Amino acid sequence: MNICIVGSGYVGLVSGACFADLGNRVICVDNDESKIKKLHKGIVPIYEPGLEEIIRRNVKARKLSFSMDLRQSVKKSEVIFICVGTPPKDNGEADLSFVETVAKEIAVSMPSYRLVVEKSTVPVNTGEWVENTIKVFNKRNIPFDVASNPEFLKEGSAIDDFMNPDRVVIGVKSKKAREILTELYRPLKAPIVVTDIKAAELIKHASNSFLAMKISFINSIANICDKLGTDVNEVARGIGLDKRIGDKFLNAGIGFGGFCFPKDLSAFIRIAEKAGYDFGILKEVESVNLDQKKMVLKKIEEMLWNLPGKTVGILGLAFKPNTDDIRYSPPLDIIELLKKEGVNVKAYDPAAMERTKEVFKKSVKFCKNPYEVAKDSDCLVIATEWNEFKELDFSKIKKLMRQPNIIDGRNIYDPAEMKKLGFKYTGIGRR
Repeated sequence: MNICIVGSGYVGLVSGACFADLGNRVICVDNDESKIKKLHKGIVPIYEPGLEEIIRRNVKARKLSFSMDLRQSVKKSEVIFICVGTPPKDNGEADLSFVETVAKEIAVSMPSYRLVVEKSTVPVNTGEWVENTIKVFNKRNIPFDVASNPEFLKEGSAIDDFMNPDRVVIGVKSKKAREILTELYRPLKAPIVVTDIKAAELIKHASNSFLAMKISFINSIANICDKLGTDVNEVARGIGLDKRIGDKFLNAGIGFGGFCFPKDLSAFIRIAEKAGYDFGILKEVESVNLDQKKMVLKKIEEMLWNLPGKTVGILGLAFKPNTDDIRYSPPLDIIELLKKEGVNVKAYDPAAMERTKEVFKKSVKFCKNPYEVAKDSDCLVIATEWNEFKELDFSKIKKLMRQPNIIDGRNIYDPAEMKKLGFKYTGIGRR
């Protein structure tokens, strides 16, 4: 098929590259000139394992191209995916102005039937607004369909998630739209869930909110374990072996981050409010996640007594490993809390250093490796579970530190082993 991807951010770029790899002809469109220039030069603007290789392969095969010309791209494509940003407003609702702008542009550009697909995470009823917008600006009454096809990509494993999905959700109104999307996804051999558009839009927000709830739940259990002197990993294993619950997203830590969970959770709360329902459970999920970062500060204070003038090293800045994404990243919130207490902060991350430098400038000392972070630090905080941090030379780390204190915010070390090595160690709900 001939496909146009509008928005070459995380979702758009991964989806476009993967659609091309499945044999389609894909144009990725973006109004950011610097981004398009980089892509033309073979420079991928985001860090995602395997993405650079798949883009290079399909550009060479002439199945993937990049453009700033939306009108011409719409004319060349029968299926148009809207993958633009839907950033949160101050009240938590999604800002859909980019979606509206694209819908208008599609309406005046399409020469014949087009299938317009929402892939950005949008609140329920957005499909109706997109359809109405296209109708208003579609002066030539060209036939079209609108559909919803939410993405379920995890940063760090997005290529595999696209190619081997648990399910593909498509929300449609017409038989033609259903047939086109079913055929497009047929090579993946995954279960296809066909719903109406509203249900598809709700599925995405409901899925992310449920997963966020599991994380806040196990973090609450971890805080209870801290108070009772038992191990959250043992509790999580006992819970997770129940097939009705499962073991995914039951890893206690310093809270969830990234652009999806915090944004979608807040948006879903507002969606429920507009529908006349107070989603109290999700409000508490938000509250628990906020408190989890403050809990880390408390643990640091318990280790160091007075915080002003002390030096704390942060290992990990991205919200999760295998990405350079620092949006809503818990480590950055912890750094802000430490700075307010007069703490000197040193930091290192394998992929997210440059992005974080743009946030903190010179107020944080960015180091070349974990050992430089450890040197003369009073405490180390493991904030992202990069594999690199699981293989550190702790005898060297201990000699470099001013005080051998470690807060394992991701529970990647064995408490007994760390204490045996001479560290004052605390995890999240570990004994």
